[in-house]
Amino acid sequence: MRRAATKTLRTTVQCTVRGLRASRRAALVQGTVAAYARPTALRYLSSTSPVRSGCRRPDDNVLGEPMRSSMYFRRASFALVSALVGYGAWYSYGGNSTDALLSRSYSSSTSSADTSAPTRSVLVIGADELHTGTFVGEGPISKTTDGDGQRVLEMLTPEQATQKLRKSEESYFVNRGQGVLRYDIVQLPSNDPIEDDHAEKIVEMPSSRAADGSGNSDWMFWGVFDGHSGWTTSAKLRQTLISFVARELNETYKAASGLTPSQDAVEAAIKTGFLRLDDEIVHQSVQKVLKSNSKIVGAEMLAPALSGSCALLSFYDSRSKLLRVACTGDSRAVLGRRSASGKWTATPLSVDQTGSNPDEAARMRKQHPGEEHVVRNGRVLGGLEPTRAFGDAVYKWPRDIAERLKQQFFGKTVSPFLKTPPYVTAEPVVTTTKIEPEKGDFVVMATDGLWEMLTNEEVIGLVGKWIESQASTTANSQFDSVWSKVFGSRDAGLPVEASNAGNGGDSGGQKTPFRLRQWGVSPDELDRFVVKDKNVATHLIRNALGGKNQEQISALLTLPSPYSRRYRDDLTVQVIFFGYGEKTGEVVINKEATADAMASLKAKL
Repeated sequence: MRRAATKTLRTTVQCTVRGLRASRRAALVQGTVAAYARPTALRYLSSTSPVRSGCRRPDDNVLGEPMRSSMYFRRASFALVSALVGYGAWYSYGGNSTDALLSRSYSSSTSSADTSAPTRSVLVIGADELHTGTFVGEGPISKTTDGDGQRVLEMLTPEQATQKLRKSEESYFVNRGQGVLRYDIVQLPSNDPIEDDHAEKIVEMPSSRAADGSGNSDWMFWGVFDGHSGWTTSAKLRQTLISFVARELNETYKAASGLTPSQDAVEAAIKTGFLRLDDEIVHQSVQKVLKSNSKIVGAEMLAPALSGSCALLSFYDSRSKLLRVACTGDSRAVLGRRSASGKWTATPLSVDQTGSNPDEAARMRKQHPGEEHVVRNGRVLGGLEPTRAFGDAVYKWPRDIAERLKQQFFGKTVSPFLKTPPYVTAEPVVTTTKIEPEKGDFVVMATDGLWEMLTNEEVIGLVGKWIESQASTTANSQFDSVWSKVFGSRDAGLPVEASNAGNGGDSGGQKTPFRLRQWGVSPDELDRFVVKDKNVATHLIRNALGGKNQEQISALLTLPSPYSRRYRDDLTVQVIFFGYGEKTGEVVINKEATADAMASLKAKL
C-alpha cells in the first residue's frame, strides 16, 4: 500500500563523488536553491562527468531537465541536472562554487580527477534525501560516508538492471487447445522479503460435466496477492485460495446436475471460498491458539491473521469461455481487446476497493452508522487503505479478543476508533466477462504497484506494442505462426484507444498513477516507452520504471529496502493471452522468457 511523500522538500546540491575510499568522504554540498524556478515539466535524470575541483554553480545553458521532487511541490521546478522523487531530490553537476550556501562540506585530497581512471555512477542515500554522483577510481565504494548514516552505493549498470528485472520472470505455453495460448509472470521486490505472492493452476474437468456431451474442459486460475504488514497472509493465499474456491465451484457444478450453473451461483461459490478461507485465517486460528496457550503455536498461526493481503483471482471456464474476476482489495485486472479500428481497448474487470472509493466509503458508513472515523483520510479507521482484505484481524476481532491476544501473544495495539468490528471484509466483488479467444483477447493482472505508475490504457497499449514487436519477427516455430495469425502486426505507436474517463482511469474508484508526477515525467510523453523483453510482464515493469530512460531504471533498482519503498512498491504482474494453438495437452515452459533460476519449475497443472 502506498503512502505519498508528505515531508517538506529539501533541495540539495551535490558535487561529484571523487576517489571515494573508506577513509575519505565524498564532497557533498547541501544548499538552498531559490532562484531557478521554471514553469516547464521536468523529466529525466542526467549523468555528469567527474569534476576537477570542488563544486560550482552550473551554467544555465548546459543544465538538463531534472525530475520534480514531488507532486506536492509542483512550483519547485529548480534548474538542476537531475532529481528524483518523494523525500528529496537528486542533483548532479560539476564545477567550481564560490557562493554556495554550505550546510556541510567534505573534500578529498586530490585536486583534479584522473581522467584515465574508470568512472562509476553512485547513489548517496540519506535519511530523507538522495543524491547521484560519479565515483572515479578502481577502489571499493564505501557504504557509510559519515556519522549521519548516509550510504553510498554503486549504481547498477544497464545490464545489471536488466538482470534484476528478469530474475523472477516465468512464461508458459498452454498447448491444451482450450482457449489460452500463454501466460507470463514476473515479480520485483521493494520490501525485503517481498510481500506480494502469486499462484496459477489448471484443473482438467471430465466430459461428464458437460450438458452437451462435449469433451474435457479446463478450469484455469490465476491469482496475485498484495500483502501488507508482512508476507505471511499472501503466502497463505498462494498455498490455499485456489483450492478453497475450486472446492466450492465443484460443489456448485455438481449441484447443477450436468447443466451449467447460473452466473449468480458461480459468483456466490467464489465468494464463499474467499470468506471460508478468511474465517480460517482470522477466527479459527484464534480458537486453536487460545486452546493451546502456546506462544510457539501463536506465532505460527496468528501471523497470517495479523498481517494482511489483497487478493485478485481470475477463473476461466474453457467450456463457457467465461472469465470471472474476483477482487478483494486494490489489485486490478484489465482486459485488452482489439477494436474495429485495429487498436486495443482497455476495460477494467475490477474496481479498486479503498477508502478513497466513494462507493466503498458509503458502504462502510452504512454498515457502521454514527462512526465518523470509520473512513478517515481515505483509510479504514485512519489506518488501512484497502477496505477489503484477508487477514488484518485487528479490524475484525472483537476488542476483548484483540486485547487478550495482545497481552498473551503477539497481537497489535487496538485502534481507539474500534467500536463495531468487523470493519474489513474478504468478500470479493466478482465480475463476469465473455472472452473471445479467436480475437486475441488478453488480460493483465497486477498488484497496485504497477497501477501507481501506469494507466489502464498505457498498460494495454504497452502489451499491444509488445505484441506487434513479437508478430513482426520471423516465424521460427509453430507457436510464432499461430501468434502472428491471432494477433497480427501493426504500425509503430502505442496502439490503444483513448479513455473516455481521461488520463489514469475512471471516476468510479480507480486510483490514478501518481509516481510519474512525483518523478516529473509527463504522461503525454508516449515516446518514453521501449520494447526490449521477451517476457511481456517484464516489459510492463521496465516501462513503468522508466522505459527508455535507462538511468532512471538503474537508479530505482539500485535502491535497497527499506529506502526503495519510498519510491516504488512491490510489483507482481501476470499477463494471460487467449487464443487457439497447439493441442498436445501440455503446458510447456517458454525458456526464452523465463529466468534461468525459474526454468526448473513445473507448469501449474
